[in-house]
Amino acid sequence: MEFGKRFREARIQNKLTQKQVADKLGIEQSNISDWENDISRPEYENLIALARLYDETLESLLGIQL
Repeated sequence: MEFGKRFREARIQNKLTQKQVADKLGIEQSNISDWENDISRPEYENLIALARLYDETLESLLGIQL
């Protein structure tokens, strides 16, 4: 599953740059880039923060259909 693609789509839909997301989460912009390029995955806390920032459920953000 390509989580990075979903992370990028959600960020763009919210009209945010990687730098803006990183600043809101208190992390480096390179972390956002790594997540969006499937180089690494966010830790649970950051995943929850992304879902809140993008106003999505975790399932939606991860592309999981229940």
